[in-house]
Amino acid sequence: MLDEVRRCLRVRHYSIRTETAYVGWIKRFILANQRRHPRDLGGREVEAFLSLLAVRGHVAASTQNQALSALLFLYREVLKQDLPWMEQVVRAKRPLRVPTVLSVAEVRALLAAMEGRPWLMASLIYGSGMRLMECLRLRVKDVDFGRGEITVREGKGARDRRTVLPASLAVPLRREIERVQSLHAADLREGFGRVWLPFALERKYPNAGTEPGWQYLFPSEHRSVDPRGGVERRHHLDDQVLSRGMKQAARRIGLAKPVSAHTLRHSFATHLLEAGYDIRTIQELLGHKDVATTQIYTHVLNRGGSGVLSPLDRNA
Repeated sequence: MLDEVRRCLRVRHYSIRTETAYVGWIKRFILANQRRHPRDLGGREVEAFLSLLAVRGHVAASTQNQALSALLFLYREVLKQDLPWMEQVVRAKRPLRVPTVLSVAEVRALLAAMEGRPWLMASLIYGSGMRLMECLRLRVKDVDFGRGEITVREGKGARDRRTVLPASLAVPLRREIERVQSLHAADLREGFGRVWLPFALERKYPNAGTEPGWQYLFPSEHRSVDPRGGVERRHHLDDQVLSRGMKQAARRIGLAKPVSAHTLRHSFATHLLEAGYDIRTIQELLGHKDVATTQIYTHVLNRGGSGVLSPLDRNA
């Protein structure tokens, strides 16, 4: 059954990360019900499982929603069964949190403490507002130096968009592309060099996988076997490369705030708002479907056009 789940996910072009997460939740659901087949279970068991996650597991709302999505996919797309509306599920509370944002000085100090490819990726995320996986999945052809923009393919919600290419990164990015081309040429000499292509592009354009433009901008140091096809090829860098680099840099400069690639994305949006850019423009650059999502950064600023002066400072 799990093989059928994977097949259905791949037919619908779900990412390998989503596939891993969904299969994991379905396994947990089966184990929680004494290994009974999901066909013999139903809405009552799904309700109990999700409620258990919230009551005993104290999971975040996003985690519970992911488990629900996995089980809905199992029943609707794989088993072809409609679950009754589950009104008895105990929902995990979604906390209202403001994002962690670094000041301009903190961002500069953090980047100054980094080097190599982690520095370039962190700089690119802060300079363009991309998500971590959007950065890692960039292809060489998606960087347009002439127009000064980056095309993000298949971003969140399967939407393409364009965002700004920082002019200060043009030279190091060109050097990175030269390194990619050299690595790709070496792979071709060894009988490899065919990169993974989305959807049916590999059948439609048989030679596209070996073209320089389709290679990942940040390829892995080593080739690996693709779990979805068994082909040995060079994938993009692992996301932990950047995460480790950022955490090490934060420790070196004594930064107490938690830092991640998403912290840089939050900082990008906040600093653009501080500079006076229109919120609709920032929404487009970030790839938010609803401007209400972007408006959270106005709460981070917590000031109007002329700023808010604390009463304590006014009386000083």
